[in-house]
Amino acid sequence: QVQLVESGGGLVQAGDSLRLSCAASARTSSTYAMGWFRQPPGKEREFVAAISWRGGSTAYADSVKGRFTISRDNAKNTVYLQMISLKPEDTAVYCCAAVPAISGDYYYTRGDEYYYWGQGTQVTVSS
Repeated sequence: QVQLVESGGGLVQAGDSLRLSCAASARTSSTYAMGWFRQPPGKEREFVAAISWRGGSTAYADSVKGRFTISRDNAKNTVYLQMISLKPEDTAVYCCAAVPAISGDYYYTRGDEYYYWGQGTQVTVSS
């Protein structure tokens, strides 16, 4: 069982930056691919970014490409989401997720592929 705890959310203005963190309770560095998803108010959950367990392969939703960066520190069992140039439409609850990876360079972009989820952290971007 893997427990994930997100932090770093908050209320910011458009154009500001935030860095989200996702700390894992178990040693995820050796086998787990990780992802970030978000659920805007009144909308369905959507994919944001994913990273392989080696950290060498990443993927992003078109809406965040060039503004968000996913990274991981396996020694700290932590995954990060650096967000810059935030827009009001980035307002959402952001959740991280983990899944046992089939290989070190594989990432997953569909929510139904993930096994474990955090509770989420709220990000609100005001205009």
